[in-house]
Amino acid sequence: MTDHIAPSSGTGPAGAFTRAERLVVKIGSALLVDQASGELRQDWLRALIEDVAAIRRTGRQVTLVSSGAVALGRRALGLGAGPLRLEESQAAAAAGQVRLAHAYQAALQAHGLTVAQILLTLEDTQQRRRYLNARNTFNTLLNLGAVPVVNENDTVATNEIRYGDNDRLAARVAQMISADCMVLLSDVDGLYTADPGVSADARHIPAVSDISPAIEAMAGGVGSDVGSGGMRTKLMAAKIATAAGCEMWIADGRGLHPLRALDTGARHTRFAAQGNPATARKQWIAGALEPAGRLLVDAGAVRALMQGRSLLPAGVKAVEGRFNRGDAVIVAGPDGIEIGRGLSAYSDADARRISGYKSREIEGLLGYRGRDEMIHRDDLVLHAVGDHARAG
Repeated sequence: MTDHIAPSSGTGPAGAFTRAERLVVKIGSALLVDQASGELRQDWLRALIEDVAAIRRTGRQVTLVSSGAVALGRRALGLGAGPLRLEESQAAAAAGQVRLAHAYQAALQAHGLTVAQILLTLEDTQQRRRYLNARNTFNTLLNLGAVPVVNENDTVATNEIRYGDNDRLAARVAQMISADCMVLLSDVDGLYTADPGVSADARHIPAVSDISPAIEAMAGGVGSDVGSGGMRTKLMAAKIATAAGCEMWIADGRGLHPLRALDTGARHTRFAAQGNPATARKQWIAGALEPAGRLLVDAGAVRALMQGRSLLPAGVKAVEGRFNRGDAVIVAGPDGIEIGRGLSAYSDADARRISGYKSREIEGLLGYRGRDEMIHRDDLVLHAVGDHARAG
């Protein structure tokens, strides 16, 4: 069991949290909403956003995945305590989302930051085209300096297409945007060898190098009446995030300024990333996706790709197969031999229309302004290319 428990890094901050270029922070309902009154904890939210603003001033990007809509909405609609039926939960989410978004807008605006609300369902992170659209939206918002606030779209999701917890949703978001680090702020300060509320011998685990069956066996049940997550879902989230090259931290968020506390060494459990986001994404493109088509490129395009550039339409000489935007395709050199794989920015029909043309001509050919690249370099994995660049 101890083989997968990493040694403590001491009391100071360590790992990706202090240097993450893209950070995802998940906020549990029990932190944001007072359990007794059902009211938003305004002082806690203001303190959290002060921490977020401090991180943003260093030039780093932050995405918030926030629970709390149902908890806020049920009070507004006069729904009593206890489990809610699906339609009641959806109604509460609809009423609570307005209040939650307004609270984040006011808190972020005080620091000159723009909030953007994004509502996702399980299908949005599983269906390729919807995933790609969401990823592009996130990237655009983050690059424009906004702080996305994400929640599950409970108002339209059914039980069959719901995550049911924001821990795993946060992990999928971290995977989607290639985040370096994800922090789950909760009402616990990390993983223990047993339930600390039950066992006096429970020992806090500061770091986990690999999520083994022994580590999974330590997870207990749901710890809060307000949220829907528990340690099991946090470990599921850790599996998703770390496999995507994203380090994950579980930390106690109950006090004011929880991110500042982490930065100064507050106790937590850190799950080590397996590689880095870029490498994980490249491995996924190279091995996990079945190619739906093929692009034949000229020798000039091969040379450009070898230099780390994107594949432009001008270098594409033929398009084979049927595929949609975001599907994986094979890239082949002048002799027809595969040199790499990537995600196409265009469907096969549109790719055929613009192949051989300059990027500035795309709008005139298609009637809309698409991406300049047929395959962006971040979405491309090259194999050994040999003498392809000297062919032709």
